[in-house]
Amino acid sequence: MVLKNLIKVKRSQTNPSGDTLLADSGLLAGFEALPSAVLVLQRKTLRVSFANPAAEAMLEMSRRQLSQTTWSDLFSNAAELVATIDAIAENRVQATHLDATLERLGHEPLRVHAIVGHLEAAPEFVLLELFENEQQIRSDREERIQDLTSVNKQLIRNLAHEIKNPLGGIRGAAQLLEFELGDRDARFGLREYTQVIIKESDRLQTLVDRLLEPHRHPHIVGDVNIHEVFERVRAVILAEFPRGLTIERDYDVSVPDLRGDKEQLIQALLNIVRNAAEALRERISQGDARIEFRTRITRKITIAKRLCKLALDLRVIDNGPGIPEEIRDRIFFPLVSGREDGSGLGLTLAQTFVQQHDGLIEVESRPGHTEFQILLPLKF
Repeated sequence: MVLKNLIKVKRSQTNPSGDTLLADSGLLAGFEALPSAVLVLQRKTLRVSFANPAAEAMLEMSRRQLSQTTWSDLFSNAAELVATIDAIAENRVQATHLDATLERLGHEPLRVHAIVGHLEAAPEFVLLELFENEQQIRSDREERIQDLTSVNKQLIRNLAHEIKNPLGGIRGAAQLLEFELGDRDARFGLREYTQVIIKESDRLQTLVDRLLEPHRHPHIVGDVNIHEVFERVRAVILAEFPRGLTIERDYDVSVPDLRGDKEQLIQALLNIVRNAAEALRERISQGDARIEFRTRITRKITIAKRLCKLALDLRVIDNGPGIPEEIRDRIFFPLVSGREDGSGLGLTLAQTFVQQHDGLIEVESRPGHTEFQILLPLKF
């Protein structure tokens, strides 16, 4: 942390305007190279006197633009930090740490861990260091996914059962009606109508069965080599798309076996990879479609509010067009699909199967790069 290693400014260097800090090029040069965002504010006006490149990138504004603004201009909820700055000025504490969500008009909220401190010889200025609060962001996202999945799971089961009961009656009635039709009725095409009812009832029955699938089969736990799972999926996908698609493998051979249900994991991964391949159809026709499988071990990671000492970090990366922005936040919802012929159940089932292993699926997508991350805790 930069505030732990502040360069002391001698009082003899202070000029009448109090601009000592900005005149100290050695100090500013040190701030320039820091990977964390550093801002220098005038304590009374909160005008930005200095911002390093990391701060420009985080706030998406140039140094010149920032120098023409105050902290209150930048963020609509600046009061919390202002109160912290006042407390530091009054109590002369070295630094104060706080987590904050900074809100800007027209931008996503910025979740940060902030360190606010002052310089002994330059009380006219406040030094502010900002770090993106990745842990809080991940925790909020995971909690939202877990809550939505739980609600969706119950909704799906209730809806599927409500559909299934009358569906059987409709199909049975259509069959009985077909048996009653005579030759004269058949000539008028009435038998075709009953066949439409029966076939559509069968199609809906298949859809309902898929909705209920994760809850029907027992969870069979055993030792699973995750690379065998990837290789099975790879063989299936390359059989379906024999030309124009390359599947690259970046495996960590030190990854240990996982305690889990092998068939469920194969199905979860297959759903994700098949979705990727379907999205790559245009590139497959051009011959430059690519999917990458990557396996790694990650340590001390929080999954669904549980700290895991070790976890599998699995990635499926493709160079397709990306997930449409309008459905990006809902792709794990049932019946949400980016394809006209898609059922919208593949990713829902994949998330369900992974969560039955106490894991989580996340996705980052932009044109030319879509990356699914599967996190699975390792239990010994």
